[in-house]
Amino acid sequence: MKVDDFDFDLPKELIAQTPLLKRDSSRLLVLDKKTGDIEHKHFTDIIDYLDEGDTLVLNDTKVIPARLIGEKEDTKAVIEVLMLRDEGEDIWQCLTKPAKRVKVGTIIKFGDKLKAKCVYVGEEGIRKFKLMYQGILYEILDELGEMPLPPYIHEKLKDKDRYQTVYAKNIGSSAAPTAGLHFTEELLKKIEDKGVNIAYITLHVGLGTFRPVSVTNVNDHKMHSEFYVMSDDVAKLLNETKKNGHRIISVGTTSTRTLETVMNLYDEFRGCSGFTDIFIYPGYKFKGVDKLITNFHLPKSTLVMLVSALAGRDNILNAYNEAIKENYRFFSFGDAMFIK
Repeated sequence: MKVDDFDFDLPKELIAQTPLLKRDSSRLLVLDKKTGDIEHKHFTDIIDYLDEGDTLVLNDTKVIPARLIGEKEDTKAVIEVLMLRDEGEDIWQCLTKPAKRVKVGTIIKFGDKLKAKCVYVGEEGIRKFKLMYQGILYEILDELGEMPLPPYIHEKLKDKDRYQTVYAKNIGSSAAPTAGLHFTEELLKKIEDKGVNIAYITLHVGLGTFRPVSVTNVNDHKMHSEFYVMSDDVAKLLNETKKNGHRIISVGTTSTRTLETVMNLYDEFRGCSGFTDIFIYPGYKFKGVDKLITNFHLPKSTLVMLVSALAGRDNILNAYNEAIKENYRFFSFGDAMFIK
């Protein structure tokens, strides 16, 4: 299977640069994974596709202002650091640019309140830093850091909260679980009032989710690992949902990867935590997820491969071409798709 099999032509003007005024006013393309049939709706219509007894699974990770611009203490060269993962004791795995300027022992200064000393040099721009600061790190990051918007977004984000879901809770992501950005508290309340269960799991989005695929053959790609948590209560609810013949609707590819990771480990849902590098592409048999709410993803990305595994590559590419024809908005701040 070739990575080029998941390519498509996307006009640049369809890449959403800013969020809509109202989160749930985005459009919703509904794709029947069995027939390939397509409906055009609005996101608030999602409630019509959820039934009493179903469980909607959301990723409650919270994005940190993880992009820092600093300078080397000795040469004053400008260095950009994207914080990816807390490894404990103030050691952070980071993506660094330009990485060739940062070697073990290099100290980068971010204003007067934060320094980072390189303690490990990895491949593909990965570095590990020991952070040096006084006070509370996340308060310092709120002051010094920027939201880590993807490189295809060129507009300045006026409100940091628009790159967070309304239910974001557990700090640790370097990118938002963007399918969840469409939900409002009011819409979630209506969904609950209909008798749909809402469950929260956590996957801290890192390099595994958004790293470009640089190989030719799909199965040569290696995912970076990301930390996930599922509670005992959520596992019990999900198992009961399955047992009672109801459906599990995953919100986003990160929730999907967490659910499938746990099912692959235990053949049931179980309270657990750990790191996952699961890579889902066509040929994969889903064990946990029945339906998926997702955004429109980049060409040749692992995310397009994941949705193709669920709905079929031809159905997905056809739906994407239809979305392009109908001027849907793409990527992080774009419109949504429901694969039913």
